[in-house]
Amino acid sequence: MSSLLEDPIAIVRYPIFFLPASFVVLSLATWIGASHLQGLRAQIAEIREDYRVVEGATLTLLALIIGFTFSMALDRYDQRKNLESDEANAFGTEYLRADLLPDADGARARELMVKYLDQRILHYRTRDEQSLAQINFETSRLQSALWAVVVKPAEAQPTPIMALAVNGMNDLLNTQGYTQAAWVNRIPLAAWALMASIAMCSALLVGLGSGGTRSPSHAHFILPLVISIAFFLIADIDSPRRGMIQVQPQNLMSLADSLKIP
Repeated sequence: MSSLLEDPIAIVRYPIFFLPASFVVLSLATWIGASHLQGLRAQIAEIREDYRVVEGATLTLLALIIGFTFSMALDRYDQRKNLESDEANAFGTEYLRADLLPDADGARARELMVKYLDQRILHYRTRDEQSLAQINFETSRLQSALWAVVVKPAEAQPTPIMALAVNGMNDLLNTQGYTQAAWVNRIPLAAWALMASIAMCSALLVGLGSGGTRSPSHAHFILPLVISIAFFLIADIDSPRRGMIQVQPQNLMSLADSLKIP
């Protein structure tokens, strides 16, 4: 919430606030077009057909941009889901490859992986920024410990079998970086600004082309409501930590259950 107050543009990162904000702005644009631009109505009446073409083209462009942006958000959501699955697979593979290490190192690697898996599940489920910072710190610490526990025996016995354990650990640690990159890969603010600008122009044109009364009817708010809902859905999918539609660590949790982690 503090980041929202410090940076108003960050409202797109908070879908629950973005929905009413976009509805108010678009409703205001429709109301202004319907009630406060009376001087343009005589000109519009003379070019009614051309005006309808412009209005229809603007609404079509808005629909295309909303659809394209929704596709962008959906692709990012699918990527985050796939990376969660990849991370679980990397965990399972390296947990088995710990058998290739000396007994003491293998036991230590499994112990650390259990703790690391717990932190990865927390990463997916937490929404609190302070808790997330602590999780990231603990994750980095465990990564260093995991790498050290496989490198030491590999340096002592540089065999192809040891290389399998090292490569598996490398893949496991890399998946966290890929996941982190996917979670910060969001729809650019410039795209949001372009979409919002076209939406306000569309609302203004619809209001301007309506009957024009100083007490707008409920029909004037249909378009702002529909567009706001579309914006909310896009923002929600594009917000992996604050939206209602989230990537659940189902594969990681299933792996944790199979390892009998409480």
